[in-house]
Amino acid sequence: MIKAPPSFKPKKFKDPQKAYEYICEIYNSNVMYLCDSFEKFSAHPAPGCKIAACYPRIRIHPGVVTRPDTRLSYGFVAESGHYSTTVTRPVDIFDHYLKEQIRLLLLNHDCPVEIGLSDQPIPVHYALGDDFHLEGDLDNEQIKMLHATFTMPDLNGLDDEISNNTYIQKAGADAPLALFTAPRIDLSIMRLRHYTGTSARHFQNFILFTNYQFYIDEFVRICRDIMTETNDPQLKEERAAYTAFIEPGNVITMNKNIPESGKDDKGRHLGRMPQMPAFHLKRADGNGITMINIGVGPSNAKTITDHVAVLRPHAWLMLGHCAGLRNSQSLGDYALAHGYLREDHILDNDLPLSVPIPALAEIQQALEEAVGKVTGSEGYDLKKVMRTGTVATIDDRNWELQPAIRQNLRLSQSRAIALDMESGTIAGNGFRFRVPYGTLLCVSDKPLHGQPKLPGMADSFYRGRVDQHLKIGLMAMELLRKIGPDRLHSRKLRSFNEVAFQ
Repeated sequence: MIKAPPSFKPKKFKDPQKAYEYICEIYNSNVMYLCDSFEKFSAHPAPGCKIAACYPRIRIHPGVVTRPDTRLSYGFVAESGHYSTTVTRPVDIFDHYLKEQIRLLLLNHDCPVEIGLSDQPIPVHYALGDDFHLEGDLDNEQIKMLHATFTMPDLNGLDDEISNNTYIQKAGADAPLALFTAPRIDLSIMRLRHYTGTSARHFQNFILFTNYQFYIDEFVRICRDIMTETNDPQLKEERAAYTAFIEPGNVITMNKNIPESGKDDKGRHLGRMPQMPAFHLKRADGNGITMINIGVGPSNAKTITDHVAVLRPHAWLMLGHCAGLRNSQSLGDYALAHGYLREDHILDNDLPLSVPIPALAEIQQALEEAVGKVTGSEGYDLKKVMRTGTVATIDDRNWELQPAIRQNLRLSQSRAIALDMESGTIAGNGFRFRVPYGTLLCVSDKPLHGQPKLPGMADSFYRGRVDQHLKIGLMAMELLRKIGPDRLHSRKLRSFNEVAFQ
């Protein structure tokens, strides 16, 4: 006989730590109930039995609302009313995040937060976790009964209406507190494991995207070096800022420069790499660096950013290669995007082309400073190695084969300086999901000027530029980390009727 799930009365809190602890109690109890119920179901299926447990909910009802600090971009609601959101994975992924969002709500509004049980069931797949293949140990009859017994993942209601500013609040319903509901987050957590080969709990707050394995190879070399013990006191202190390095298959290398850092974990070495492998240079506060090889094309760029966005990173940057469109550019020069000509079409249904994608000052300044420091160029001389302007993003890798009169017109009208296949999508989804974004590309060919990408040229280019380009990206992330999330999450990314959570 399977008992009913534990009941939890709504409680009000003015202490963010106690509110968080009650969220964890509700979530852990309900997930444990589902896991225990599934174990019993696997051994002895009970026809006609319905098993369900629900996510925790955060709710707030502020009265008169005054803007606490006009510089803030998140952490408050715009007007009085009822606001709520469901939450998931409070212990292993969103611990720091939830504590901070609740702290800001309590700081900016003179009312408690209410923590309770929502009416949104937890799909059993999500309760069992991303390491569990639910159908793997069930026979056909059990799989048929599974759908009648447990709550299954349901794509209805998993759209991004809140993020897209198309959400219409129903009469009597709470307004949203966050961009994503718990089931939407859980779906992305599972998808991240599938696409990247690593658990979402390892992702860091600063994300580098690339479209070439060369960059990943160099990143892996740097990270493994950081994990290696050194006797140099200064170098040891620098390396000790990072706790571990995670590779696909959740292979964990602990930092040997940290006393009692724990043992390495061989995880599950993968026979072949996932579609978009991710590598994580971790810090204790989560502000390390994750690097993902997203492959080629805007569809991949949208896929990965759709899912990484639920983790609420502080910034993501694209480090990739591009076609230089100006004769004054040389192979190996850098292109810093301050605008995007979006010809990729992948976000047209979610983000109309009429919506501009602004450059974010903090990101632009960090990238420019990093280019200057790594290349040794300063002031006016920086123009010799880097050009700032519009980057065109297209969905046709063989764009050079189109009639020149058709392809060159838009590039000329937009004043584009470079062309690639991912940057506009990554920036567009950053804007859509309120994640600070930026692009620094390296010119690898100049098809319009008689220098198409050919094998010999490409090999020479890769050997000479990958190391430098990656160093620039890593330094930019260090500079952004020092700025802090309250300044990084710009008001430019927030609408006039915005959710409270970052």
